[in-house]
Amino acid sequence: MSTREIATFCRICEPLCGLIATVEDGRLVRLRADKDHPLSRGFACPKGIAFSEIQNDPDRVLYPLRRTAAGEFERVSWDEALDDIGARLRAIIGAHGRESLGWYFGNPSAFSYSHTLWMVGFQLAAGLKHVYSAGSQDINNRFVASELLYGSSTTAPVPDLDRTDFLLMVGANPVVSHGSAVSAPRIRDKLVDIPKRGGRVVVVDPRRTETARLFEHVGVRPDSDAWLLASMLQVIFAEGLEDQRALRKQAAGVRELRNAVREFTPEATATVTGLEPDRVRALARDLAAAESAAVYGRTGTCLGRHATLVAFLIDALAAVTGNLDAPGGSVFGKELVAVSQLNARLGLIRYGKNRSRIGDFPDVLGTFPAAVMAKEITTPGPGQLRALFTSAGNPVLSVPNGRELASALGQLDLFVAIDLYVNDTNRMADYVLPATTFLERDDIPLPFTALAPTPYTQYTERVVEPYGEAREEWRIIDDIATRIGVQPFAIGPAAPAGSLLSAVRNRVPGGRSARPSPSFLVDLALRTGPYGDWFGLRRNGVSLRKLRRHPHGLVLADHIDTGVLREVVRHKGGRVQLAPDEIIAELRSLRDLDSDPDYPLRVIGMRELKSHNSWMHNVDALMRGDREHAARINPKDAAAAGVSDGDRCRVTSAHGSIEVTARLTEDMTEGAVAIPHGWGHHGGWQRANAAGGANVNDLMSTDVPDVERLAGMSNLNGVPIRVEPVAHP
Repeated sequence: MSTREIATFCRICEPLCGLIATVEDGRLVRLRADKDHPLSRGFACPKGIAFSEIQNDPDRVLYPLRRTAAGEFERVSWDEALDDIGARLRAIIGAHGRESLGWYFGNPSAFSYSHTLWMVGFQLAAGLKHVYSAGSQDINNRFVASELLYGSSTTAPVPDLDRTDFLLMVGANPVVSHGSAVSAPRIRDKLVDIPKRGGRVVVVDPRRTETARLFEHVGVRPDSDAWLLASMLQVIFAEGLEDQRALRKQAAGVRELRNAVREFTPEATATVTGLEPDRVRALARDLAAAESAAVYGRTGTCLGRHATLVAFLIDALAAVTGNLDAPGGSVFGKELVAVSQLNARLGLIRYGKNRSRIGDFPDVLGTFPAAVMAKEITTPGPGQLRALFTSAGNPVLSVPNGRELASALGQLDLFVAIDLYVNDTNRMADYVLPATTFLERDDIPLPFTALAPTPYTQYTERVVEPYGEAREEWRIIDDIATRIGVQPFAIGPAAPAGSLLSAVRNRVPGGRSARPSPSFLVDLALRTGPYGDWFGLRRNGVSLRKLRRHPHGLVLADHIDTGVLREVVRHKGGRVQLAPDEIIAELRSLRDLDSDPDYPLRVIGMRELKSHNSWMHNVDALMRGDREHAARINPKDAAAAGVSDGDRCRVTSAHGSIEVTARLTEDMTEGAVAIPHGWGHHGGWQRANAAGGANVNDLMSTDVPDVERLAGMSNLNGVPIRVEPVAHP
């Protein structure tokens, strides 16, 4: 028996914790935390350790599958699948043009550099218009806020956790999520260290989350973050607490922002936020007075009706208090690859470069709101979506009103999925093509170095060869592209004018004749990036060769540099724009939240420690134990609804209804109900009868007026509901 132990890293969430894989005779037998990783230092969460069950799951798709006329799947060869897909695509393009093609990619694609590269390359080379992602259910508002503030969608500050004296977290639960839009292994330890050194951590959330239980909790009402943040700004301006020196140096539009928030006094916003005016004033004063302070918001702030405004105001608070680009504040990391600089020069992807056919939404990083995808399929006319690819995603569960999308998918002329599993979305596909797991490919976490308070990176070779006939996503995308005459990364003399690198092919060593592999491209980009070795000109710079010599990862700096704002801001003059027209208009449009006696409560989502959306629900190690899919309800709200702890209850909105178990807890702010997302699935290929709880997104709307205008975010938090007992038979 041949046994090897290989250093790698987890690609489930953003800490990227180090793992050691034990491989026997080419099969993964165990994963454990890597004690030699410089930052995670022997920590890995239950999901990362349990990934061995995903790797070896008998329910994984390991061979190309074709759906038969009877609706079942049969195994076919790769050539048979790809040739048929290519022929059908050419026919669709011939009849309707490339504007009829579309793609949806899920969150795991962000954790595969080659998947992301080839997806973007295919989009640009083929001229795809219909591109959707999980970002409109997660983080696109952050990108738009960054575009408005800094002139670059990919520029975003992160909290300087190791040096801050005051951390204000809004709608974030990093003790469970392990950090999102910030890459910080052992983040719980970093948070606990703040009060140990005399600082404070304040958590604003409608639920007393696992994070809030450790620190100070401010129980705000759902979807009232914009009012709270505007009110804090009002207090700071009204009491002269702003850092005038920092604002003169860094920002434009200060006077306009001050005028726009003038009416949002703590008294005026109290009916919306549910907070006493004195508490809001104290919070604003403490933030402004802190020696250093960081303001951080995450998923809970991204899914309300004013998601982009909230993300904007979070950074505005940091700027106004002098904590933007300052030690211990909200700081800007360096990208491992100079994506922002390259995009600024070439203009490949810009906010609002294109508009959606349905709803006239601006694109965000080249993607449109997934909430309108069903209507793009079912609405006739030029540009109608007729052929769809999905990769690493399950939008029938993750977008609002999955019933609408499930029905629409049946109207496509061609539907192809690239995935590990048959899921609720792709069980309707014409083909399901088997992808590799993250252990079956090489990888480097390109997007995350700039989000790491301690900049670091790691490169890993594949741990095991792909099981069955699984292929890396980039290869599948390349094979499909080739069959319709598209070469995403061709950089030789014959490269099509629309190919991604044709604009720079003459500047690439060997580029005039090369058809590069992902590792060639990433090494080139890495070596010429901010941390690169510039082909030996920079002694301590990085390259793939150097990273291979450090299999446990490499710390690139002790902490993020400050004083770099003018380098990262793309606006003319290098100033942060605090009063763009879009934000001033949003502030002026804020009105008190509507109340409806038929729907007296508001629902929010939540993350669970041992859950990570439907694709990990086959993992027995995570599913066993005391976990249950339940709605968390304040006892007073439950009593008013006639619901007791452990009862089955019906949760109803204006758009749908689900049944869940009720769990009563004082952790919930009155008027708020929390239901975990990522449920509602019906098992995989061989477990088709395995129920997966209720899908909270069935309560949500895809009506165009219910989609946030600036970033196309789905409204998944603060939706009005009622709760009632389910009558026993």
